[in-house]
Amino acid sequence: MAIAVERGHMWPLLDYKLHPKVSMCAGLWSLRIFAVCIAFMSLPSGLAQDSPSNLPDSPSHSRRYDDERGNDSPSEREVTWKSLPRDFLHDQKNIWWTFPGQLAKGRHLVPTLAIAGVTAGLIVADPHAMPYFRSHARNLDDINDVFDPYITTGEVVAVPASLLVAGYLRHDQYQVSTAILCGEAYADSAIVDLAIKAITRRERPVDVPPGSSFDHTFFSGGKSPFKGSSFPSGHAAGVFSVATVIASRYQHHRWVPFVAYGFATAISFSRVTTSAHFPSDVFLGAALGYTVTRYGVLGPR
Repeated sequence: MAIAVERGHMWPLLDYKLHPKVSMCAGLWSLRIFAVCIAFMSLPSGLAQDSPSNLPDSPSHSRRYDDERGNDSPSEREVTWKSLPRDFLHDQKNIWWTFPGQLAKGRHLVPTLAIAGVTAGLIVADPHAMPYFRSHARNLDDINDVFDPYITTGEVVAVPASLLVAGYLRHDQYQVSTAILCGEAYADSAIVDLAIKAITRRERPVDVPPGSSFDHTFFSGGKSPFKGSSFPSGHAAGVFSVATVIASRYQHHRWVPFVAYGFATAISFSRVTTSAHFPSDVFLGAALGYTVTRYGVLGPR
């Protein structure tokens, strides 16, 4: 395995240049690990136990187990295709009407200001961070190939799709509900993401001419929020919305939240290394995906 290392850089871990075969193997192994995780979550009863004695052996059993212990968490609710339109409209009402009203009354101020403050700080730092990723693009080619946007989008979609198929095959309504909730969360996050994109119209880093400054990128991008607008990251919002559903619904498997959020973080960071987004785009997208899902889709009804 050939590895070339350049010294004297600010972030040396990003200066490794992997052999193409190593990159391909890394990509294949990431897909295999991802597939194994999904398959494990879909194992028949009795094979996916946390403990042989006192813990549930399937998602549906988990819910009954939690109910017996008095756990009435909203994240454990069941949804159907019939209830999906009503639930989606309920979410949008909370996002655009209920939440602003509560914010005006002083509720949720601390987390809102914290997210806004970190985002603002990253916006200030963006022009200083992106030149590094651009100048080291050749060193990151192999990593970026593993996290190709089309591949990562397919992997994110594969999560609820796998759960949906497995749920129908096993007649497990809990898995089916989880898959539907993933779709609901993804759609809710996408609406907010596209609305902000349409307003900010931020130019993508990749569209900034070589040698030009990364300043003054807001209100300079394309008119379409689907293509030319960078802020916030739709990939980050989507993958974190799905990851939050999975992590919440399968938290009785201790490894699931780590895998879900680790996978979401890797995909989100890849949007910076490919110069598709600024760090602030990715942070706000991830924050939107998490908060919309955790406190909207999985919030009290």
